[in-house]
Amino acid sequence: MLERILKLEEIKEDSLFLWGSRQTGKSTLLKALFPKARLYDLLKTDARMAFQLRPALLREECEMLNEGELVIIDEVQKVPALLDEVHWLIENRGLRFILCGSSARKLRRSGANLLGGRALRRTLFPLVSAEIPDFNVQRALNNGMLPRHYLVEDPSRRIQAYIGDYLQQEIVEEAIVRQLDAFTRFLQVAALSNSEIVNYTNIAQDCAVSAKTVKEYFTILEETMLGFYLPAYTRIVKRRLIQSPKFYYFDVAIPNHLLRRTPLQPGTDIFGHAVEHLVIQELRAFLSYTFGEEKTMSYWRTLDGKYEVDALICDASSNQVEMAIEVKSSDHVTSSDTKGLRAFAEEHPDAKLVLLSMEERPRMQNRIEIWPVAQFLPKLWDRKMI
Repeated sequence: MLERILKLEEIKEDSLFLWGSRQTGKSTLLKALFPKARLYDLLKTDARMAFQLRPALLREECEMLNEGELVIIDEVQKVPALLDEVHWLIENRGLRFILCGSSARKLRRSGANLLGGRALRRTLFPLVSAEIPDFNVQRALNNGMLPRHYLVEDPSRRIQAYIGDYLQQEIVEEAIVRQLDAFTRFLQVAALSNSEIVNYTNIAQDCAVSAKTVKEYFTILEETMLGFYLPAYTRIVKRRLIQSPKFYYFDVAIPNHLLRRTPLQPGTDIFGHAVEHLVIQELRAFLSYTFGEEKTMSYWRTLDGKYEVDALICDASSNQVEMAIEVKSSDHVTSSDTKGLRAFAEEHPDAKLVLLSMEERPRMQNRIEIWPVAQFLPKLWDRKMI
C-alpha cells in the first residue's frame, strides 16, 4: 500500500472534515491511520437507513464512549442530520470526529449544521509524485493520479466507469440538473476549456444552454470536487491584467479521457496542456498539505494576452509573490519560452523565477531556473523550492 503524505495530525486536538474526490483513497487512509477508531460507513445501506430514520441513534451509541475517543463517519453528506448529533457529542461528551465525504454540496444545500468552526477542513487529493516509488511523468499524464488508475497499465475502462459513477451518484441521485444530456455535453466542452480562462458565454453557445446555466454547471463541478478554479493574480503594477479564473479538472486524466485523446504524444499542444495541468495539480496538493492556508496559488496574464505565467505562489497574509512558475513541454527551452517570466520580473523583481520543461538537466538562464519536471517535483516535496 502506498504511504500517503496527509497524516491528519490535527485530530489530536480538533475534529475534522476530510473532503476529497471519489477514489482518492480517503477510506483507505483513515483505516490505516486510525484502525481502532469507531467507524460508521454510510455507503452501507443498513447503516445509512438506520441513521436516516433515527439520527439520535448516533448520540445514543457514542454516549457509551470515553471522552476524547475518535469517531469516523464516512460519506457523511448522505445523512446531513447527523451533524446536529455530532455537534452535541463534541460539546457535551468531548468526542473527536473525522467527517469524511466527496461533496459538501448536499450539506450546504440542505442547511446542515457545519459545526460552526468546531471542525477543521482538510482535503485529500489524488496521489502526488512523492507518494509513488519510481514516479513516471508519462504514466501520470496518461493514467492520471487516482490510485486505481495510475497503478494499472490501461486505466481507460476504469476512468470511463469513474465518470459514469460520478454522473449516476452525484448528479442523478441528488437531482442537481434537470437535463442530464446537456450536462454530459457540458463535461466534454469543459474538457476543451481545461487549463484555459473560463468564458461562460462561449461555452454556453457550444452547449446550447444559457451562460447562467454554464456558470451553475461549473459550480457543480467545483462543489462535487470534480474540478477547481485557479484565480487570476489581480494586483496591477504596470500592465493591466486578466481578472477571470482558469478551470482545471481535479485530475489530469479526466479531460483527455472525456475527449478521447489518449495516449498523449510529446510535442503536441495537448501534451503541453497536460504537463501544465499535472504541475498545477501537484502544486495545489503541496501547498495544501504543507502550508494549509498560509500560501495561495494564482496565475498571471496581461489583458492583451501578450504575457502569461502559469502559477504564482504567494504569501497569503501579504500577497507577496514568492515564486513564479512557467511550464513548457519542450525539450529545448528558447528565449521566447521565458518572455512571460521576464515580463513578470520587471514588475516583481524579488520573486523566484522557475521554468519547468522536458529538458534533461537543470540550468540557469539569467535569473530563471530551468528545471526538468521530473527533477523539480522531488525538490518541491523536499521543501527545497518553496
